[in-house]
Amino acid sequence: MLNELRSELSARITEMRESGVYKPQRVLSTPQGVHVRDAAERPILNLCANNYLGLADDPRVVAAAHEALDRWGFGMASVRFICGTQQIHAELENRISHFLGAEDTILFGSCFDANGGVFEALFDDRDAVISDALNHASIIDGVRLCKARRLRYANRDLAELEARLKEAADARYRLIVTDGVFSMDGYLAPLDEICALADRFDALVMVDDSHAVGFVGPTGRGTPELFGVADRVDIVTGTLGKALGGASGGYVAARREVVELLRQRARPYLFSNSVPPVVVGASLGVLDLLERGSDLRERVHRNAARFRAGMAAAGFDLLPGEHPIVPVMFGDAVVASAVADALWARGVYAVAFSFPVVPHGQARIRVQLSAAHEDDDVDTAVQAFRDARAEVESSEPAEGQR
Repeated sequence: MLNELRSELSARITEMRESGVYKPQRVLSTPQGVHVRDAAERPILNLCANNYLGLADDPRVVAAAHEALDRWGFGMASVRFICGTQQIHAELENRISHFLGAEDTILFGSCFDANGGVFEALFDDRDAVISDALNHASIIDGVRLCKARRLRYANRDLAELEARLKEAADARYRLIVTDGVFSMDGYLAPLDEICALADRFDALVMVDDSHAVGFVGPTGRGTPELFGVADRVDIVTGTLGKALGGASGGYVAARREVVELLRQRARPYLFSNSVPPVVVGASLGVLDLLERGSDLRERVHRNAARFRAGMAAAGFDLLPGEHPIVPVMFGDAVVASAVADALWARGVYAVAFSFPVVPHGQARIRVQLSAAHEDDDVDTAVQAFRDARAEVESSEPAEGQR
């Protein structure tokens, strides 16, 4: 049986390679940053990290991590409710609450864990969860663990959301859950209109704001702040692993009673080790930086605008938007993969995404800009895309030769 399984898995992997959906793993030999090196020590311009504010290797964040490591040790070897809670864990939860304007916050090992724990603990078969069709996989998996009725609405389709709310009128509690920013498209959820519908139908609202907190909104508080509904959103989940330092860890920031129940019932919280003190200390340092000024937020958005303008002038098909996620559309998975490979050969790191991560026929290369990119980096990236596209187009067989 083992040999049959291995043979079948090998065939599936070969099929992935041939269809352009196989995901190669690139090995870096340096700290994360906008300039990295691969295993062969080649210099690489990085366009695919969630390092929106460029803080993953920022000396101030590294120093805060060292200080926490020296003061609090390496790991807790415990879950939070046994002996895994230090003063800095409580401090970070309080700081996140203050930053987001929430009543309370609970830390998880990742935002995947946060989304995996919140639904099952709060809702049962008397309730209804109404989820955007393009929500992150962690939300989808979390909802599956919950016994509540599950309804979906098309991405950002308010008419369909209203229909689902009417369909769930008999539920005890109705929860609308959406990404704040949809990571494959860079689109923002229309939270003002979603909250207006929630008010009409007496529904709760939950937002996963992983691709927004730290740099979206007037003070970086994320999409609820951007749309003026921070006081209306009931539950916000997010990560410490993107703009807020790029390490690991997630959180739920919510009403006080929600957080208190999650401490008692959320399985990923109860059965996973505490977030390491070094990550907690560095995250506190990141919040200090964010509260001192807006220069990092302004730079990442300026870089995104420069890249979009250059790519549009070069004739690339971009999904519209202003977010630092910039999807460059190719449609065909094989072409997208070939362009990504050609970029890598030129020392530019950007990843192709295709089915099942995105729908069939919508393959793309997702570029993510950082505050740490310089103008020359952005211009180099645009030229590399032009050259990679030309190489791939020149290698395609002529129409009559296919």
